[in-house]
Amino acid sequence: MSEAVIDVADLRTYFHTDDGVVPAVDDVSFRVELGRTLGIVGESGSGKSVTSLSIMRLLASSAKIETGRIALFGRDLVGLPEPEMRKIRGSDISMIFQEPMTSLNPVFTVGAQVDEALRLHQGMTKAEARARTIELFDEVGIPHPAMSVDKYPHQMSGGQKQRVMIAMALSCDPKLLIADEPTTALDVTIQAQILEILRRLRDSRGMAILFITHDLGVIAEIADDVLVMYRGEVVEQGPVLQIFESPQHPYTKGLLACRPRLDTPYRLLPTVSDFMETREANGKVELIEKRLDDARLNQLKTTGRGRLLHPKSELEGIGHPWTEGQHAPDTVAVPEGQKPLLSVRDLKVYFPIRRGIFSRVSDYTRAVDGVSFDVYRGQTLGLVGESGCGKTTTGRAILRLIEPTAGTVLFGDKSVGELGGSGLRAIRRQMQIIFQDPYGSLNPRMTIESTLVEPMVIHRLARTRGERRDKAVALLEEVGMSAAHLRRYPHEFSGGQRQRVCIARALAVEPDFIICDESVSALDVSVQAQVLNLLKKLQETRGLTYVFISHDLSVVKFMADMMAVMNDGKIVEFGPSENIYANPHQEYTRGLIEATPKDDLEHLRARVARRNATIASNQ
Repeated sequence: MSEAVIDVADLRTYFHTDDGVVPAVDDVSFRVELGRTLGIVGESGSGKSVTSLSIMRLLASSAKIETGRIALFGRDLVGLPEPEMRKIRGSDISMIFQEPMTSLNPVFTVGAQVDEALRLHQGMTKAEARARTIELFDEVGIPHPAMSVDKYPHQMSGGQKQRVMIAMALSCDPKLLIADEPTTALDVTIQAQILEILRRLRDSRGMAILFITHDLGVIAEIADDVLVMYRGEVVEQGPVLQIFESPQHPYTKGLLACRPRLDTPYRLLPTVSDFMETREANGKVELIEKRLDDARLNQLKTTGRGRLLHPKSELEGIGHPWTEGQHAPDTVAVPEGQKPLLSVRDLKVYFPIRRGIFSRVSDYTRAVDGVSFDVYRGQTLGLVGESGCGKTTTGRAILRLIEPTAGTVLFGDKSVGELGGSGLRAIRRQMQIIFQDPYGSLNPRMTIESTLVEPMVIHRLARTRGERRDKAVALLEEVGMSAAHLRRYPHEFSGGQRQRVCIARALAVEPDFIICDESVSALDVSVQAQVLNLLKKLQETRGLTYVFISHDLSVVKFMADMMAVMNDGKIVEFGPSENIYANPHQEYTRGLIEATPKDDLEHLRARVARRNATIASNQ
């Protein structure tokens, strides 16, 4: 056993609120050794981020470390005076936060923000700090580092900003790097690059990493050891292979099962509730384990319709001819001659680039550059690609939330681009959208009742206030909530509950077609499974048609009948989702598949074997 960089014992961190004491971290113990990565995994509210903030002593004023020991190379940090703790932060322990845009100061260049840490902790001159910053940018893979140091945060992509945060965290050669959800908001390809950077830096620098995430797929790619948290407590811990091969706690089993995989056999995803339930008695939570029996497994594999593909003649035309026995028995094709519900032809969205003192247009950013596809009634079309590929712009242009530069969008027999005023308002009742950020898309000053009733009033769907309220209650119940939630505000709900409210709002006007724009990417995997199951159920009961937009190929494959892969504003591959996964024609698509985290045992055993061989060769 090598030396422990950080040794946490019996840690209890409680929040003191007006409603009482909340035990955010309750009797947590672990150690992280030099050269190893400990993954802390759990849902939002499990206490994993509060654990890391306790180590850094960056807790809110309402929080207090009640008991416990946090030892850095044997030195207890709990009672350390703040001036001493400031010297440790950034030098011995560094942290990468979840959202790089909010962690970087928008009024300073990224280079200046890394310079600051070097000059403060290392005593470097301005010239020395700049030279070292360029070296760090090169080390973490930022292109053109000598030029990039003079850029502002808004001039860099999400992946580049996260690399800046890594460079800043590594600037003073810390012994412990805390990475708090560092890849949650990133595309799978950028996520894979960030994970590779962290693995390489851990091995080359010999530092320890505390990696926090809700995604066990990511844990399988980077962690040596795993600690699973639930409601502030550690429910399971051990080597990563042991956790995946033989999980003991029902919560761990649920987290492992609910993540959609590229090869998932399920039509509906298992959820944590399939493995456990909780009951409160005398102020304490009692956990009851449940068994996922064969009947439930069969239900998950068979509930709901099979895939609905384009007409056989169209499949032939796009290079995916219908072959008997190739598809699942309940896969069907749209009948020949049936008209699509949505038809997009040569859609273009160009944004002008203005330069000079007169802001003359010098060029255009071709966000969407000649996109064409059809979606038939009852189908789900998946739009997948990296950030900046044009998929969200395509979705918004279809609804004319962004005005297209050229092209046509036919919904039924109506040309959306030719509609205006009352005509456009009327068709938007049939065409709705669910946005990525549920909190940002809800008015914080409106109750849930007002949020659901407002579209009914605009479209005159109910005659009286009582009828509208009854319909709002029915909508909440349909998405798994209750009438008791009507009087609450968005900030009183979890992310998953807010997204359910957004789904209910979209359903309030009884649409035929919904665009789901990254609607589960910000959610915990357990909540994501619930929302994906809900969307599938609603599609079947209401006959909905979806365009499902995501950067996660495994989620798109689970949801979609047909898939369109976008890159640089164009569709580079189109066909049945299962065909594209089994036999991708384009190198770009193969890259997306390869970058998707793999948590199957075969892949995990191979990674652990390589890791152990590397450790042995370095000893």
